[in-house]
Amino acid sequence: MAMKLFLIQKRFLATQSTSSSLSSSSSSSFTVDFLVNSCGLPLKSALLASRKLNLDQKNLRNPPFVLQFLKSHNFDETHISKLIERRPQVLQSRVEGNLAPRFKFLIANGFVGKLLHDLIIHHTEILTSALDSRIKPAFYLLKSFLYCNENIVAALKRSSRLLTADLNVNAQPNIDFLRKEGVPVNMVAKLIILNPGTILSKRGRMVYAMNAIKNLGLEPDKTMFVRALSVRLQMTETTWNKKIEVMKSLQWSEEEILRAFKRYPQILAFSEEKIRSAIDFYINTMELERQILIANPNFIGFSIDKRIRPRYNVINVLESKELIKGDMKISTLLVTSEKKFFINYVSRFADEVPGLLELYKGTAMRTEKDA
Repeated sequence: MAMKLFLIQKRFLATQSTSSSLSSSSSSSFTVDFLVNSCGLPLKSALLASRKLNLDQKNLRNPPFVLQFLKSHNFDETHISKLIERRPQVLQSRVEGNLAPRFKFLIANGFVGKLLHDLIIHHTEILTSALDSRIKPAFYLLKSFLYCNENIVAALKRSSRLLTADLNVNAQPNIDFLRKEGVPVNMVAKLIILNPGTILSKRGRMVYAMNAIKNLGLEPDKTMFVRALSVRLQMTETTWNKKIEVMKSLQWSEEEILRAFKRYPQILAFSEEKIRSAIDFYINTMELERQILIANPNFIGFSIDKRIRPRYNVINVLESKELIKGDMKISTLLVTSEKKFFINYVSRFADEVPGLLELYKGTAMRTEKDA
């Protein structure tokens, strides 16, 4: 009798499990269908989105209202599909209680048309972060420094954390500290646009970075100061020291490194591999004097494979054929705009040097030096 009861219970549980599985599968299938047919998502995107969203066919109240609301604000099919790909859960939002107040605030503050679409699509946190305690303070703070909404959107593209962080904890105190240390309003604005996340740094890091940059002799009211401060705040002390050691291993003294950093702070923001490969190419392949790099550290920021190597190969070929003089200034090779270089050195000699265009594109002809 006990065995019979056990088998009945087992069969019942198996039936329940199968029923639950079928129900779940049916719900998932409906969700995917809705995302494809009503929201315009490609099937692959819909399958991925369905992992974060479970729509009930029998209680499909919010999604149609959400779509209607978005369309009423001129979101087209492309806008809607991009938004839902990024945050599928928006379909379950309450229109009146959640979406409408946020849109009303943004529109009242000048975010209309493309600005509104870009802001919502690329910063979906704005649909979930607290309106009164997070979003409004963030916009008021940014507006006080950045003035125009285009700058606000540009800043948020670099750091959406501004929409979710409590700005009273770090952002406002950091801004007050920057102003106290002599950084003018326009430079604070430049720092926020350049790297908005820096104003969310912990106070201790901000103070340390400020003192470090000041000790280099940079002036707080200059653009290079905020660029250097931004780079310094992006890395830990360990990472900073590693970058310094990499440069030293390439025969740069610490004084030379810091001199280059003052001229072009981004030099120490690059990866160790980027720094090594760039300096190696300039010194060992192009036989460029190290002092030229120290005086022009921005050269290290150029892409070796996409910009410098193709130009170097073209100039080598043209010099070997005596089509140009061999004493060309390095600035001509490295700094000239892409368009000007192409016109003056590639298309100009393309008929005289078969394969020159391919060489410039990196698909054919290699100079003996590069072979």
